[in-house]
Amino acid sequence: MQEVLPYHPKNKIRIVTAASLFDGHDVAINIMRRIIQASGAEVIHLGHNRSVAEIVNCAIEEDANAISLTSYQGGHTEFMKYMYDLLQEKGCGHIKIFGGGGGTILPQEIEDLHAYGIERIYSPDDGRAMGLQGMINDLLQKCDFPTGKNIDFKTEDLKNKNHRQIGQLISCAENFPNDFEKFVPQFPTNNSTIPVLGITGTGGAGKSSLTDELVRRFLLDFPNKTVAIVSVDPSRRKTGGALLGDRIRMNSIHNERVFMRSMATRQTNASISKDVKDAIQIFKAAQYDLIIVETSGIGQSGTEIVDIADVYLYVMTPEFGAATQLEKIDMLDYADIIAINKFDKRGAQDALRDVKKQYQRNHHLWDKNPDNMPVYGSIASQFNDPGTNDLYLHLIELINAKCSLNWTNSTSLRTGKSEKIYIIPPNRTRYLSDITKTNRDYDIWVKEQAEIANNLYALNRVAKLQDLKIADGLEESIKKYQQKLHPECLQILDSWKVKKANYANEFYVFKVRDKEIKIKTHTESLSHIQIPKVSLPKYEAYGDILKWSLQENVPGEFPYTAGVFPFKREHEDPTRMFAGEGGPERTNKRFHYVSLGMSAKRLSTAFDSVTLYGNNPAIRPDIYGKIGNSGVSICTLDDAKKLYSGFDLCSPSTSVSMTINGPAPTICAFFMNAAIDQQCEKYIREHHLVEEVNKKIDNIYTAKKMTKPSYHGELPEGNDGLGLLLLGVTGDQVLEKEVYEKIKSYALSQVRGTVQADILKEDQAQNTCIFSTEFSLKMMGDVQEYFVQHKVRNFYSVSISGYHIAEAGANPISQLAFTLSNGFSFIEYYLSRGMHIDDFAPNLSFFFSNGIDPEYAVIGRVARKIWAKALKYLYKANERSQKLKYHIQTSGRSLHAQEIDFNDIRTTLQALYAIYDNCNSLHTNAYDEAITTPTEESVRRAMAIQLIINNELGLAKNENPLQGSFIIEELTDLVEEAVYVEFDRITERGGVLGAMETMYQRSKIQEESMYYETKKHSGEMPIIGVNTFLSSKGSPTILPMEVIRSTEEEKKRQIHNLEAQHTRFSEKTKEQIVILQNAALENKNMFDVLMEAVKYCSLGQITDALFEVGGQYRRNM
Repeated sequence: MQEVLPYHPKNKIRIVTAASLFDGHDVAINIMRRIIQASGAEVIHLGHNRSVAEIVNCAIEEDANAISLTSYQGGHTEFMKYMYDLLQEKGCGHIKIFGGGGGTILPQEIEDLHAYGIERIYSPDDGRAMGLQGMINDLLQKCDFPTGKNIDFKTEDLKNKNHRQIGQLISCAENFPNDFEKFVPQFPTNNSTIPVLGITGTGGAGKSSLTDELVRRFLLDFPNKTVAIVSVDPSRRKTGGALLGDRIRMNSIHNERVFMRSMATRQTNASISKDVKDAIQIFKAAQYDLIIVETSGIGQSGTEIVDIADVYLYVMTPEFGAATQLEKIDMLDYADIIAINKFDKRGAQDALRDVKKQYQRNHHLWDKNPDNMPVYGSIASQFNDPGTNDLYLHLIELINAKCSLNWTNSTSLRTGKSEKIYIIPPNRTRYLSDITKTNRDYDIWVKEQAEIANNLYALNRVAKLQDLKIADGLEESIKKYQQKLHPECLQILDSWKVKKANYANEFYVFKVRDKEIKIKTHTESLSHIQIPKVSLPKYEAYGDILKWSLQENVPGEFPYTAGVFPFKREHEDPTRMFAGEGGPERTNKRFHYVSLGMSAKRLSTAFDSVTLYGNNPAIRPDIYGKIGNSGVSICTLDDAKKLYSGFDLCSPSTSVSMTINGPAPTICAFFMNAAIDQQCEKYIREHHLVEEVNKKIDNIYTAKKMTKPSYHGELPEGNDGLGLLLLGVTGDQVLEKEVYEKIKSYALSQVRGTVQADILKEDQAQNTCIFSTEFSLKMMGDVQEYFVQHKVRNFYSVSISGYHIAEAGANPISQLAFTLSNGFSFIEYYLSRGMHIDDFAPNLSFFFSNGIDPEYAVIGRVARKIWAKALKYLYKANERSQKLKYHIQTSGRSLHAQEIDFNDIRTTLQALYAIYDNCNSLHTNAYDEAITTPTEESVRRAMAIQLIINNELGLAKNENPLQGSFIIEELTDLVEEAVYVEFDRITERGGVLGAMETMYQRSKIQEESMYYETKKHSGEMPIIGVNTFLSSKGSPTILPMEVIRSTEEEKKRQIHNLEAQHTRFSEKTKEQIVILQNAALENKNMFDVLMEAVKYCSLGQITDALFEVGGQYRRNM
């Protein structure tokens, strides 16, 4: 393919890039914004999960030429039309909108959006035809026009802080300075003192995060004051482009009292733009109360901030080198206050001492105590950090003193030294290398024992030869080698014949949780041949038997390479029933449809993006369009009750998987309460209390003058109504406390399933993070602690996911290594909280993607092997804890929008990998998922794939078909070693959390994603029906036969039901929110409180309340 050269803009182009609201798919927009800035444009990158208002306000303040969006979670039509309308309404219709979303934005929707006024939506076919650079060139050409020219200037608009006017004036100063000078005399006069705070420091010191924290405190402290921020980033000398990356780090600026402008230096070797002074002049004319100038990262000699600011804050980190380096930093002569940010880094206390002494020397404060120098340790990334509070309070004092102001604080802040709240204790940061050493030592030991056993076998063979004279000392040699063998190894060899006989017998008997299970060992083919379910090797040499037993073994025995249970359950496939669309009633109907007649109900729930981000449905278009699309809308406990109605959640044959992360604790609490109330309902019916309970419920609603909630529409076939009796109330409101608590205890001990909850992989790959990582992990620990205390044994508190890591672009090795390393991180964190390994390890499960790469053939067996060895030998866990249970979902990345029928072929091959590898449960993707929410027809086809393999494919009757294959054994060794190498790389970066700070995992995932996409685009990697073996029409993007979207009626009903709940529990909600927030602030178990709060509060109310006390997630590049 011919190389496409970048288009070189004639004007200074500014582009705002973002992923749409409730959308974490930001890999594509990250790639695009890199190409845009490399082509010479200035990019203001907002990252994922951005509302229309946030994007539009940003574009207006930044006076952008265009907005470039990715939207992959549905609701794109409403989202982009709302954005267009808002721009028109605010007088900024000149700002052009570009977008893309793969096959999810249908051709007819693209035509509709183009007709509405959206400049260009790029489809997958456009990408194939134009290439990445070609699409960017097209975008840049369409928005290559000057900004800041021909301004309709009005003095009153500037005085009223009109953001459009201010943004355009700054552009005028940057691009047309002569025109700007003509406007200056018309600026409103202002005699009040407006302080300018200059924030400067080294690159990567955390200036943006610290600025955000200072602004957040200022807005809380002074409810009537306004702030203007100008943030400077360097321009690229080679291309002229720039990444203006400070906005992405700031959560506090989305406030009507804040104006922010990002500026590129547009010159080399400068930390501020020459136009910053003009921006300050404009802000002063607009009469902002405080102006903050944040420079780009500076070197030791940078002091440009002193020429424009009144108060100087210098931000640095503890990692400045030797103390003598401090003598070279010019800003230590001028800084009024110094922040040593990232104070959790090694050597922070020494740095604090050295910087204070250097400040004392530079300012000749010999008569002052060095401890009283204005140098503060801060951890801006940590919510409500006491060191940052100290810094803020001193800054206000300084501003008052230097600018003769009298600002008085209105809030009280917790002050003191910054101290890192450790998730993984510092002395355990090498845990991954401890695991690699433990497991490699085991492998060496196995090799040594196998060698001894082979020598023993050779001696025994010699001893059995009748026609040879036995050499002297042979018996003594045999005894010597027997003594060298470990007792466990001797026992394996001694019991080998018995083991083989057990699998040859008609039945195999074993126990699971004290329950005896009797399984037939063979199945009979149509040819009347007895097919063994488990095949054992025909080895005779002791070393071969020993090595196989210690590294492979039969299913159900350590190291569980072939599987964690001796046999699969009879009459129960690992099939999962997938559903998630519209409101809870529609998804409930789909669940009953796909599970009808199945002996086990394994319900896999997909939630809409509104729910995934912990929000409530709302009439606002950018939210409204996403309600019930690409998943089910769930925002209250009643929704959860309706969703799972008719399925006994405490039945051993029912298991529920919930794919949700950020708000996982809240959704889990919904689910647990739904299960408890189902059992309450069963108790009520069994004890003939229905009439009495209905009267109590009627009285409650009569007193409130409200209508009792109900299930909308007829119940589907298979739904007996279980779970609907107590809609609008909970069991504790209608039953005696003692009875309710007994039922609750029983339900919690019986309920089966998992909630994904894995916040680590979200931060590394998918991005449905809503709370800060530390706060999210704290809540995850609370959930597990609650499970331990309440004996929740059958429900997984987290599904440690590699699926989303793979979907973001990681190769199989990275998926496996990152996922397992995340799992071991949870172990280390839970151990540090005082939990016992065997109390929580069985509540951890895993979730992998299965692609077509060769490594996927062994991903499960390698995971089981690594986990078992580490748990047994490093963590000293019991057998139940050593068993890694995992769910497989076939690869969504290998679902293509072209030739979608071919997707079923890929999915079938991936399902075969998973079933042969003895996965615990399997979800086969529908062939049309690349372009729409799966239809009933496509879901049936997807389920049929694994049902046919399990029930019709003869070889699948055997449950360890991979064992004994040379290539499988070779791949197992190669992949296992590759994972250990990756573990060591992560250890070098401070463990999983340390690596996340430098974005190691995220960067690696994106590099691997780009590598794959490049090979696909060039044709080097053939993909049938996509880049080769094309149809006569060129294999264009397929139009779905049926498009699954939530209806207007469903959306409105969800909003109506939500509003009804808010009215119904208005007083109780306020009370529960206070209790919830206090629990967070006092470090109590959050899940314990959530179990009560969800009875009255909606999902969005809980999320908003926790934002205030837990810290909102801060995005990064």
